[in-house]
Amino acid sequence: MTIVVKIGTSSLTDAAGAIKSEAIEKLCLEIANARLQFERIVLVSSGAIGAGLPALGYTGSRPSDPRTLQAASAVGQPRLMATYSEEFAKYNIEVAQLLMAPDDFFTRKRYLHARATVEELLSAGILPIVNENDAIADDAIRWGDNDRIAALLAQLLNAQQLIMLTDTDGLYSHDPHAKTSEEVNLIHEIKFQEELDAQVGDSSSAQGSGGMASKLAAAQMASWAGVTTTIASATREKVVIDALVKDKKMGTTIHPHPKPLSARKLWIAFALLPKGRLTIDEGAEIALVKDGGSLLSVGVVKSTGDFLQNDAVDIENRQGEIIARGLSDVTSTELASALRNNLKQSSVKSTNEVVHRDDLVLLKN
Repeated sequence: MTIVVKIGTSSLTDAAGAIKSEAIEKLCLEIANARLQFERIVLVSSGAIGAGLPALGYTGSRPSDPRTLQAASAVGQPRLMATYSEEFAKYNIEVAQLLMAPDDFFTRKRYLHARATVEELLSAGILPIVNENDAIADDAIRWGDNDRIAALLAQLLNAQQLIMLTDTDGLYSHDPHAKTSEEVNLIHEIKFQEELDAQVGDSSSAQGSGGMASKLAAAQMASWAGVTTTIASATREKVVIDALVKDKKMGTTIHPHPKPLSARKLWIAFALLPKGRLTIDEGAEIALVKDGGSLLSVGVVKSTGDFLQNDAVDIENRQGEIIARGLSDVTSTELASALRNNLKQSSVKSTNEVVHRDDLVLLKN
């Protein structure tokens, strides 16, 4: 059984960004105890940027300048790893550092290499500690938080569970600070773009970059990868082992989707920002949902947004329900020309193919 444990910046650093030694000590003890029953644990740890900011003179709110964030990560990452290495050594656990970026999951050669490396470390009894490659990867900075990296890593390793440790007890029905708010203990399925009746909000920490919305997005990715996710408080005693043995009511558990997606289709569905939206007719909807076909221009009744070839687009039916997301094989200009000419003298490719089946993810059962 493979488990991915993710902990965020707000749970590891104080208001000034300095690493809280007691937080590291608690986490390492809990993982060491959990490894007595579950040996294959991978830790995804934020905190490098937050740990490095004080060295650059930042003690208040988190800056947004990418160069500053990258420099802070370069300073903070070795500090963070040195702390982990020293603490895990108390339990005779060797650790390894892995810095990853989104392309490590979506370029097949790098995907296979990353998986082989992590598997080799786990086979040797070494605990991999993963962080975004913030010091050099712009995409990692843009993602901002390790939440989605953790979800993709769980998919890459065919993990059974993702444990996301944060500064709240889980998801709530409304703002956690509101008196009427109730904890949501179980979610059977997160449908695509479903919004809980909650104000999950942004990061509650000046040093962190995630927030409950980011956790929910990562849990959605993990669910569609076939992975069970638990969101719980990092300060809760025995939180890691309790999340694994499931003999106590705690946090929020999100069940896996019954029809998991591949890593590439996870990327299309959840990691890319849609640049446009295509409204399709009933015939095209049947072709996509029931027949497993590609989207042809003849089935598109409306196109909005400015997108290029290979940009992500949402596909909705006439009722406004998003049923799929895919990579467009044409530009918005080409498609608009086809629609203006009633698809008779189209500037679209001769196949009239707008989204190929291999580049399309169905989000409706």
